[in-house]
Amino acid sequence: MVSIDPTQNPPATDSTGLQKLYFAAWRWHFYAGLFVIPFFALLAVTGMMMLWIAFIDGRDGERIPVVPQETALAVSIQAEAALAAVPGGTLIQYVSPRHADLAAIFRVDVEEDAVMVALDPYTAEVLQAYPRRSGWYDFADGLHSDLMLGVTGDRMLEIAASLGLVLIATGLYLWWPRGQGWRAVLWPRFGPGRALWKSLHGFLGFWLSLFLVFFLISGLSWAGIWGGKMVQAWSQFPAEKWDNVPLSDETHASMNHNRKEVPWVLEQTPMPASGSLSGVAVLEAGTPLTLDTIDALARQIGFDGRYQLNLPGSDAGVWTMSRDSMSNDSVNPMSDRTVHVDQFTGKILADVRYEDYSWAGKAMAVGIALHMGTLGLWSVLANTLVCLSVLFLCVSSVVMWWKRRPEGAGRLAAPPMPKEMPVWQGAVLVGLAISLAFPMAGITLLAVLAFDTLVLSRLPRLRRALT
Repeated sequence: MVSIDPTQNPPATDSTGLQKLYFAAWRWHFYAGLFVIPFFALLAVTGMMMLWIAFIDGRDGERIPVVPQETALAVSIQAEAALAAVPGGTLIQYVSPRHADLAAIFRVDVEEDAVMVALDPYTAEVLQAYPRRSGWYDFADGLHSDLMLGVTGDRMLEIAASLGLVLIATGLYLWWPRGQGWRAVLWPRFGPGRALWKSLHGFLGFWLSLFLVFFLISGLSWAGIWGGKMVQAWSQFPAEKWDNVPLSDETHASMNHNRKEVPWVLEQTPMPASGSLSGVAVLEAGTPLTLDTIDALARQIGFDGRYQLNLPGSDAGVWTMSRDSMSNDSVNPMSDRTVHVDQFTGKILADVRYEDYSWAGKAMAVGIALHMGTLGLWSVLANTLVCLSVLFLCVSSVVMWWKRRPEGAGRLAAPPMPKEMPVWQGAVLVGLAISLAFPMAGITLLAVLAFDTLVLSRLPRLRRALT
């Protein structure tokens, strides 16, 4: 995968044939690796941090243990205790416990600050109160999502992920067996020094390539350009499926609260609005619409265990009940469900389930759960193994370059670029396909070519240092 050294001997052909294509692929592999390695290492480390923090402590510290009793207090009583812990606050969200021996979580906003309050659902004792997104999970998430640089960091990571696909393609080409049989590809060859590093790197990269493609594609689906502009825009859940329901000016993305919490397929879909006679009546006529009755409604229609209840935020706002594996509500992405209830009538305005998603939405629901390792301990362990493998590939590529570099050369010692490419048309077509499919990779490739042509060609000393 991430290699700065050829993994096999080049094809034994004439100097104008496949040998030149081999060295061209090696050169692109080298330069793509220079950019990608630090990002991949960071993503692997922060990914492991999030995996284990979420599994042990929870994204919002919700795995705080309590002593279970026969009956929990009414949610409204718990909410009063949470509000008392944050004077002047406004209740925004209730997260019910996953199990009977865990704390309940309330989000309370005071001015522009969001505070998470964890309390014992049986005694209403406040166990912890802490600023939202202030833990180690959020620190790792900030680096993993956009390097804590906002849009700039998002674009940098999108470029790295896009070039990662180039890296995988060129790495597979370099490692493909050429007269040596598949055993050398599928199993490492143990030998001294650099040969061992080369074999382990190629062997692990070959087996890991399919998993890496999955992680890169699923991660890119959250990125601003490829995900937000090209894929998600035409894969959103159509609000037209909600018959005769008034829609708000806000989309479901307004519920993200500075973190990806809404299922991917719903983010760009408009929210329904309260204040009409539309919807499906479930509650008995005259039932008061309180936190307790809405929680009872959630249980009545099938929300068991952990689920999230967002309170109406305006006169047109709705009660929203949701459960999805991305938010660690469950370990089954196919149980994803989002229900909106009119705050005035108590009628259900929308009930969106996994089976209602488009094929892309279904793929993302499962893909993100796999990507985040929220399917239980087995997925945490599997993702940890992938992260450790990525780190090894990053380290081994640097070690191979260090062992190969000329002593005292004062340059990168990049693979030489063939002067003539008899099959250059094929390389151009591959580059064009990548550019169309992943715009940030295409822009980067064009920028590198322009830099090489317009700058390096006029600065021979700099050109020698970078080759």
